[in-house]
Amino acid sequence: MAREAADSVLSRTDQRLVAALQCDGRVTAERAAGVLGLGAAAVRRRLRALIADGTVRVVVSPVARPRRGGSAGALFLRIRVLRGRLDPIVAALAAREDIPFIDVTTAGDEIFAVARTEPGSRDRLVFRQLPATSAVESWESATILHVFRLTSEWRHQVLAPVERAALTPPEPEPASAHSPGPYGIEADALEQCVLDALAPDARMPAAALAARCGHPESTVRRRLARMAAEGRLVTQVVVDPRRLGLPIEAKFLLRVAPDHLDAAGRALAAHPAVHGAFATSGPSNLHAAAYFPDLEALYGFLSRDLTGLGITHVETAVVGHAAKRTPGPTPLLDGALPR
Repeated sequence: MAREAADSVLSRTDQRLVAALQCDGRVTAERAAGVLGLGAAAVRRRLRALIADGTVRVVVSPVARPRRGGSAGALFLRIRVLRGRLDPIVAALAAREDIPFIDVTTAGDEIFAVARTEPGSRDRLVFRQLPATSAVESWESATILHVFRLTSEWRHQVLAPVERAALTPPEPEPASAHSPGPYGIEADALEQCVLDALAPDARMPAAALAARCGHPESTVRRRLARMAAEGRLVTQVVVDPRRLGLPIEAKFLLRVAPDHLDAAGRALAAHPAVHGAFATSGPSNLHAAAYFPDLEALYGFLSRDLTGLGITHVETAVVGHAAKRTPGPTPLLDGALPR
């Protein structure tokens, strides 16, 4: 595919289909067509094309992956590397299953990443591997204390509220058990198999899941329905935001007075541009990430939308390259970094 085509903005119809998948990653073509006022055959054809050429991937969010005995917490990492050593460091980090997100900023020597970890532990990457890597000039880590908005919860603003409501599954049952941390859930053997199979392709049909996991299709369908009802089947649409007309992504490291922290976090989570908002440890106690159509919109966010929230300091980093976005399961590597 030519670069011009790969980087071009999707049609309005395709953007609306992406937004429908954000509401329900396993929505049927018939359901999406009925809500969006399109033909089912056309929707089926466009969804198949968008997924087949890699424009869109529907995956299981890291928050819904089995914990396997740990990794309920997460760290934000900010790593500065020597000029000319960026690519091998990014590649080594990307090979790790415990790092679902990696961004490289326009500074050219700075990496932002999220690492799953056991809360309160001496994480091996932070305490041993990064200090032993000569290409790493400095690093900072911050523990995620509270989640206000996850990437899987972000919605592209191209659907009417009534359309979004019609496509969004019911709220999880109040009595459902949720993970105590931002990443990973408790899962039995069948659910682990289902989630592992769905991780790289959350739209895998129930029949294929049944064959993969060695259970009757009716059993798998019932388990999928139960997981969805309990809010444990969380899907995420992976798509280059440039294809949605949102070429600017920025990270924000904010300092907020303690009595304003919760309100500021909730305000950010409600902002349509924000796809991630977290209270964290460290000097910057509120981290956020957002998409914008242009730099003027980013300026407006900084100069207008952040006012009145009790924010005393803002540091902004523009993302130049999204190096990793929740791929399917890979072997958990030792993650040795280049010396």
